[in-house]
Amino acid sequence: MSAQPAPAPLLIACALGIEHLALRAGERGGPGGPVTVLRTGMGPKAAQRSVTRLLADPALASAAVLATGFCAGLAPGMHPGDLVVAEETRDPGGNVPCVGTELLVKELVRTLPGRTVHTGPLTGSDHVVRGTERSDLLATGAIAVDMESAATLLSAVRAGARPVAAVRVVVDAPEHELVRIGTVRGGISAFRVLRSVLPAFFEWHRSLLLPRR
Repeated sequence: MSAQPAPAPLLIACALGIEHLALRAGERGGPGGPVTVLRTGMGPKAAQRSVTRLLADPALASAAVLATGFCAGLAPGMHPGDLVVAEETRDPGGNVPCVGTELLVKELVRTLPGRTVHTGPLTGSDHVVRGTERSDLLATGAIAVDMESAATLLSAVRAGARPVAAVRVVVDAPEHELVRIGTVRGGISAFRVLRSVLPAFFEWHRSLLLPRR
């Protein structure tokens, strides 16, 4: 009998310790193959370094990459605990189209009934965005901003062709700015949502391995 090919791995990248804590169950693996949850550290430079270094490992050379964690919503009407599924990520280094957006939306709605899921461009920043800067970014067409997703996905595709995606949980929004994650209701709500997203991520990963008709 010929040996079966090894399942394609999944790399889930987040920046903060609190995000990694919410996702730590993912390191046990999912139905699509082995799963690595990487804490990159805060900011685009840290994300770029960490992702590039990890994908240099031959065991992860073909890994699908999904960036996740918290984000700031840009559009009026967004609330802490809402989900953002990126159609693309943007930063000065370039735009990266995401794969399987519709499937991720479907699975997140199924996994987290009652939660609002937004889709659109996710933009990168090298600092925490507050006040009028939100409206400036919204005018570019972006619906949310974070510091690591764009750098993570750009580093991933530069390391080799692979499926990439980004899913973020809104931790603050124009009408709900937070001072510190985890100290107010909005931060706690976002943490609970992030803790529940893994089944949707695993289904996205599994779907990438199915034969195309």
